[in-house]
Formats: sequence, structure tokens, C-alpha cells
Amino acid sequence: MKIVIIGLGSIGKTILKSLSGEAHTVTIIDEDKNRIESLIEKYDVMGVVGNGASMDIQLEAGVAEAELVIALTRSDELNILACLVAKKVGAKNTIARVRNPDYRKQITEMKDDLGISMVVNPERETADEIFNIVNLPSVAQIEHFAGGKVSLVEVVAEKGCSLIGETLISLGQKLTAKVLICAVQRGDEVIIPSGRFAIEEGDRIHFTSNAKMLGDFLAEAHLEKSPLKNVMIVGGGRIGYYLADALSKKKYAVKLIENHMQKAEALAEDLPRVTVICGNGTQHDLLLEEGIEAMDAFVALTDIDEENMIVSMFANKKHVRKTITQIKNDDLYGMLDELGIENNVSPKQVVANMIISYIRALANTVGSNVLTLYRLVNNQVEALEFSAKKQEKFYNKPLKDLKIKKNCLIACIIRQNEVIIPGGDSRIQLGDNVVVVTTYKNFDDLADVFE
Repeated sequence: MKIVIIGLGSIGKTILKSLSGEAHTVTIIDEDKNRIESLIEKYDVMGVVGNGASMDIQLEAGVAEAELVIALTRSDELNILACLVAKKVGAKNTIARVRNPDYRKQITEMKDDLGISMVVNPERETADEIFNIVNLPSVAQIEHFAGGKVSLVEVVAEKGCSLIGETLISLGQKLTAKVLICAVQRGDEVIIPSGRFAIEEGDRIHFTSNAKMLGDFLAEAHLEKSPLKNVMIVGGGRIGYYLADALSKKKYAVKLIENHMQKAEALAEDLPRVTVICGNGTQHDLLLEEGIEAMDAFVALTDIDEENMIVSMFANKKHVRKTITQIKNDDLYGMLDELGIENNVSPKQVVANMIISYIRALANTVGSNVLTLYRLVNNQVEALEFSAKKQEKFYNKPLKDLKIKKNCLIACIIRQNEVIIPGGDSRIQLGDNVVVVTTYKNFDDLADVFE
């Protein structure tokens, strides 16, 4: 596919990195000449220096032949205009980053008229991800396949969890709620487990489940936790605003700490159900004074990663049940587990994953069979939903008789409205959707899974 990316900030670079090695023709547009030159040297892309909303610049970049244009500059207005121009020039699909909450409703209603296929808001999408973590305290992360019928869930094998010490074979014999453990992170190691793999305390476990059976499994595994009620948020930026608004509407008791008086006053006015405190949320005494020890969840959303890490560690020390930390710098991820920071979010990664999933789904119309894609364990593992839409020699054969590549796992089969957690005797049929978890990158067809 021919893809044009306008604006090479942190999100644009993350998408470019994700696309590297895939069979796409990528052109980048940015007004910073040095940035363009460095990215051309690093990746196999073409670059144009200039204003991405200019028709002449877009024509030079080949937008007229592009299947997709992604506008990610810092300006919402420029991104909207760039998509409008791109559609006029001949681009088939466009994605715009629009962050201003004032634009949300009208952009949603007008995006077809503006020629925008998809609108992404990094702050809102990140707030939604955090909301899901708070709303499901037993899980560290959850994604969905097959229109919500299948859940891909990450949990931590904490002390008391009945999974610890069990092999996957023994779990299959003991548990009535059927799930498939498809990836385990143990320290820095990522494992696609076999049946004899034994779970240890501290493992981060990724499994697929029929969405309706998820609660039953969590209860059987002694992973079910009581609901969270009291939430403290440090940082009143856009993510903090969206999150506090969503939580307060769901009857959570939310306390939001913002350092700047003018912003705190505006938040207090806009969020009548939220207790807004003006103060430095990284100060030990203020956190104690505002009752951090009584909180069920703590969310660190300052603009400085190191501050977020330190206050999250303090929240953990005060035995807050769920701590969520915003981390923007990729270089810091390696130390998070050792510091006890289990739940972290990155706005650029949240949006990049959404856009990459969209690209894979779009590629489905031009040859790829990938319907949905998620990246797990700091992008070391891919979970892909394939459409079995063309006849293959491996259909209607037991999975145990097929040669599946190492570090690949058939995690789920969706047949019409039936969700199948597969065993050795399960078979793939024409028309199924199949979820695969693998450490390989850039699979675009179900046949890639088999030797």
C-alpha cells in the first residue's frame, strides 16, 4: 500500500517504526528538513519537506495515488485541512489527529463531509484505556476481537493466584472456564508456552477467552478483585480531564490534583462531580494530606515520566490497589517491572496501535487477510485476527496434525457466533476468523503461520 504520513512527531515516528519492514511504500512530509533527512537515512522511505496541507506538496509526495494519508501535525486545523486536500487530490482514505475536545462532536458528525476516514485523539484514547484498567481491576490490559466476542486479557500471577505452579495441561484439566494462555512475560523474557509450561508468581499472562466466560475464569483462578471506588489522579492535562470526566460519570469518587491555579479552577468548573485540588501532586505531604492511603487507584499523568514513576512507587508503598503510570519515553520500559510499576500507558503507542490496526484492516481489502492486530509486551508479540476467506490445504485438519511454526499459537477460532478455544482436535474451516499470537512480525495471511 502507498501511505503518506504528514507530521513526524512522536506518534508519526512510532507509526513509521511499526511500518518498517512491511511491504508498504511510505512517503513522509514535514516542515523540518533535518527531521526528514534523518528519517530517510534510518528507514526505507521517501521524504518531502514542506507544509502537509499544501496541494503542491501533497502532489509532490504522490498523495494522488495514496491508499492512506495520515495527518499527525501538532495543529488540529492543519490536520483537518490536510485530509480535506488529500481527499480532493485523490487519496482513498485519510486519518486525522484531532485533540481539541471542543471539536469532538462536530468532527464526528462532519468527518465524512471533510473526507476523513478516521479521527484519533491520543489523550482521549489513552483515557479510555486507563478507564478500562480501573473498571476491570483484575486485569492489567484487555483487547477485543470478533466484534467483542473474544477478549485478549493480560493478568499478573500475584501471590494467592491458583494458576501458580500449574502447567497449562493441568490447568486445562482443572478449570471449567476455558481459556488459552498464549503468551507469558517473565522478567525480560517473552514465552509462547507449550502444554508443559508451568506458571510462576509474578508472570504476566496473556490469554484469550470467550468474553462471556472471562468473569468465570477470573473467579476460578482467584484473580477476581472487588471493584475500585476511590481514584486519585495527578495531572490535569487532557488525559486527566477525559479520565476524571468518564470515571465521575460512573459513580467513582475522583480526586484530581493539578499544580496550576488557572487550570485547576477551569477543571473544577468543568467537572462538578470531581474534587479538584490545586497543588503539586508529586509532594509527599500533599499526597498524604489528600488521602492517598485511602485510595483504591492512583493514576500518574504529569508531563515528566520520572515524576510519574516516583509517585507511582510511593502509591505502591502505600498499598494502593491499582497504580497506572503514563510513560512517554520508550527507553524507560525496561526498568518498570523491577520498580514494581505494573500498569503503564503511552499515548503515542495507544494511537500508533490503533492506526496500525486500521492499516492492517485496510490492507485486507488489497490482499492481506488481517482483520485486527494488537501488539503486546512492549511490541514483542503480535496478536492477529485472520479471515479464513480462501481455500487452504490446512483446513478441516486437526491442529495437532499440522506443522505450526515455532513461537506461533492458534489462540481462538470464531465460527459464525461460536467462540472456540482450540485444542488439538480443533479444526479451521473456510469462513472462520482465527486469532493467532506470535513473536513473528508482519504476517499478513493465515498461511504464514504454518510450515
